[in-house]
Amino acid sequence: MSKKEYDEFIKDQYVSRIAFKGEYPYIAPFLYVFDGKFIYFLSTKYGKKLQLFQNNPQVAVEIDEYKENMSYYRFVTLQGQLNEVVHQEEKQKVRKMFVNMIKKKNLSNKIMAALGHSPEDPLDSLITEERSFVWKLTHVHEIVALKNS
Repeated sequence: MSKKEYDEFIKDQYVSRIAFKGEYPYIAPFLYVFDGKFIYFLSTKYGKKLQLFQNNPQVAVEIDEYKENMSYYRFVTLQGQLNEVVHQEEKQKVRKMFVNMIKKKNLSNKIMAALGHSPEDPLDSLITEERSFVWKLTHVHEIVALKNS
């Protein structure tokens, strides 16, 4: 895929998998948003991924789309570094992007549990309460983007 194609693909999707380095690779699914330059993730403040991230922020991110019978598929893998976003203005921008993406994709309120909230919490609590970390993928040094048609 060309850069334009994979940027559009990344922008259209919202589920990724992140591979962390450890004694063995550890892979976890993450929702994400893409602002055209950076991919951002919300991470719960608990779980094995936190220790692995703190030990080594170098990760591989995979985003895919495919038909059940594999007659069509596209995927992108990116190798880079996760960084915690600490500036309040950038965190708020990203949190609002997540709220907008969830509304646009008409995702179930059950997705809130994957973001450190209760499914009963209002969607705007992603903006007003910091129950999750905001991570940004930076220093991307390799991108593989393939499709079969």
